[in-house]
Amino acid sequence: MAKTKIQFEYPMHCQPEILYEYLASAEGLSEWFADEVDERGDDFYFSWGGGPAEKATMIRYKPESFVRYRWEEDEGTKYYFEMTIVIDEITNDLALNITDFTDDEEETKLYWDNLIENLQIKLGAA
Repeated sequence: MAKTKIQFEYPMHCQPEILYEYLASAEGLSEWFADEVDERGDDFYFSWGGGPAEKATMIRYKPESFVRYRWEEDEGTKYYFEMTIVIDEITNDLALNITDFTDDEEETKLYWDNLIENLQIKLGAA
């Protein structure tokens, strides 16, 4: 079944270099994205609740700008998830844009809403 590309935007109240560390490092990701994250080169192993680790590979990135991962199950497809830091040129407001692919948009929106709420709490930006 084909997945649909979806995008969400979340306002963030922090410095872009701090936010990037939470998006692109095992230490940062383990604070809000998964219970445990192990980084081996470009491969990240995410685990939740003591379950088996799920592998995602960092396939593109630009420091303090964006990071793109592809889940192992999506290898050989166009599917990925990307977190992009956007700074408004006029107001200087910072936002985090999420791009993902899903077959259940409502469930995926709730999933990202919860994750980003955790991130905002960790950053003291909630």
